[in-house]
Amino acid sequence: MPKIVPIHYKKLVQIFEHEGFQVSRTKGDHISMTKPGIMRPVVIKISPHQVAVTHIRTNLTTAGISRDRYFELLDKVK
Repeated sequence: MPKIVPIHYKKLVQIFEHEGFQVSRTKGDHISMTKPGIMRPVVIKISPHQVAVTHIRTNLTTAGISRDRYFELLDKVK
């Protein structure tokens, strides 16, 4: 299985949009994304532009997205 590596925040936003999330608000250097049925919003920090691996993993857990599904979505975004 490939390693999760830092990616640009715009690519991460696209991954969550493919999974049905929508940008609900932008405040400062954070983007909040919501999806019906998911209790907590996914928050993506846009500064610095590369999102850290720990931040990606935390958001995947919050969104209920598996590691395998993440790589499927990443292939669609490329």
